[in-house]
Amino acid sequence: MNTNKAVISGDVISFTSLNDPDRYKVENALKEVISELYKKFNGFGRVIKGDYLEYYLPNPNDALRAALAIKCFLKSIPISKNYSSDKKVKLFMTYAIRLAVGIGKISRFDPKKGIIDGEAIYFSGRTISENTSHGKGRSFIKETLFIKTYNDDLTSRLEPLFALLDNLLSKTTSKQSEVLYFKLMGLNEEAIAVKMKILQPTVNQHSTSAGWNAIEKTVLNFENSINFDLE
Repeated sequence: MNTNKAVISGDVISFTSLNDPDRYKVENALKEVISELYKKFNGFGRVIKGDYLEYYLPNPNDALRAALAIKCFLKSIPISKNYSSDKKVKLFMTYAIRLAVGIGKISRFDPKKGIIDGEAIYFSGRTISENTSHGKGRSFIKETLFIKTYNDDLTSRLEPLFALLDNLLSKTTSKQSEVLYFKLMGLNEEAIAVKMKILQPTVNQHSTSAGWNAIEKTVLNFENSINFDLE
């Protein structure tokens, strides 16, 4: 029996450098993506202090898809265009959010009381803390997508895949990110075209330019080939 769960922890990059309307957009976006993830994965999420997210997934196989969906959703936010000289805001526009997936046991889970406790959330939370740039005066970012599991060998095998996807998503535009989000959530191109009010060939163009084929293969491999049982 699979007793392992997944928790995604994340902090929005350069949140305090955004103006008030854009911070409001980001806060609402975090709440909205949590709501959409619940419909697809039946998990539980919460936003802390406006820019920090925690999301519990009962099926750890869903963790990579959900993490990429969160990142793409936030990257698609149409923020203000008056940040041309602000390097920190450019980091938000490039990466949006720093995310860490933790996979392991959950000892206590009570969504009504907001309780998520166990090694999965310790893994994700500690990984975020170790890789944050808060208070370090840095204006550059190397990586924003991490994983830590109960098994060090498993973690080592997955880290390169996460790093490659991280690099790929850092190059996507807001429209490409929006298309990727919908694809990660299971919509076909016709449905995406209706939602975005664009033509289906345009959806396909955004998808191809963003590297969807490689992303899909990696996510499906993660979902289908990894055994999370502790035996």
